[in-house]
Amino acid sequence: MKFDVVVVGSANLDLVAQLDRLPRPGETLRANSYSEYAGGKGLNQAVACARMGANTAFVGCIGDDDAGKYLRGILDSEGIDSTHVRVVNAPTGRAFINVDAHGENSIVVVSGANAHVGSDESEFKIPDGGIVLAQLEVPQNVIALAFSKAHDNGSQTVLNPAPAAPLNEKLFDLTDVLVPNETESLALGGISALLKSGVGKIVVTQGELGAEIVSQSGTERIAPFSVTPIDTVGAGDAFIGAMCAELARGSSLQEACRMASVAGALATTVRGAVPSLPTRSAVLVAQGTKT
Repeated sequence: MKFDVVVVGSANLDLVAQLDRLPRPGETLRANSYSEYAGGKGLNQAVACARMGANTAFVGCIGDDDAGKYLRGILDSEGIDSTHVRVVNAPTGRAFINVDAHGENSIVVVSGANAHVGSDESEFKIPDGGIVLAQLEVPQNVIALAFSKAHDNGSQTVLNPAPAAPLNEKLFDLTDVLVPNETESLALGGISALLKSGVGKIVVTQGELGAEIVSQSGTERIAPFSVTPIDTVGAGDAFIGAMCAELARGSSLQEACRMASVAGALATTVRGAVPSLPTRSAVLVAQGTKT
C-alpha cells in the first residue's frame, strides 16, 4: 500500500500549564489551569496531514505505559496507520509546556521512547509514500536512513529542523524541502548558508508574518492569514502537515504553502496541539472556498 505521507517522528504526552505570564529563571508561578494532550512533533504533524485529507502512516516508538496506549489510540482514531509504531523499554516521551495569556509558550521535551526510533534497524521499515516527513525529535542518523530509503522509493522528503540543532551534512543532501522557523533558520547559519547546503527549497515559517519560500531562483512571500491567537502550540505543525498533504495531492509548493498558512493560523485559535489542528474543510471555509 502506498501512503500519501509517511511521518517519521516523535510521540509525546504534552503536560500543559496555563499562566498569566511565563516564569523568569528561578521563579515559581501559580498556574491558572492544567491539561494533558497528545503531542510530539511527529504525531502532531501526522494528525495534521490526516485531517487535511492525506492517507498517512506514522513511524515511531512509544513506551509500554498508559501514555503510550493513549497515543496509539489517538493515531488509530485519526485513521493514521500505526503498523510501524514500536513499543520499547523506555517511558513514552513527554513535553512540559507553559503557555501565557498571549498564547506564547516555552517547552521542555523529554525524549524517552523517541530516542529509540530506528535503534533496531532490522525492524525499521519505511512504508512507501509520496512524501516522507521528519523532525529532529528522533536521532538524525535515523532520519538520514529514512530519507535515503525514501529517495530509493521515489518519494519527496521534507524536514522540519526542530528543535533547532546542527544538522548532519548528509541530511542536507537528502532533504528536498527544509521547513525551519526563523529561529531554526538562524541556528542553521541563515538563509545564505542553507542555499549553499544542497537543500533544493527552503520554506521559512514566520508566525503572524506568514512564510517565505526560498530557492536559488529567489524568494516568494506567502501572506499571513489574520486571526486572534490564544495558543501558538502546534501552529508550526499544522502548517507543515497541511503543506505536505497538499504536496501529496499534486499542488505546487506555492499553493501548498498558501493552504498551510491558513491551517497554521487556525491552529492558534484553539488550545492544545492536537485539538488545534484543523481539517481541510475548515481551511477551505476560512479561505472562503466552497467545500
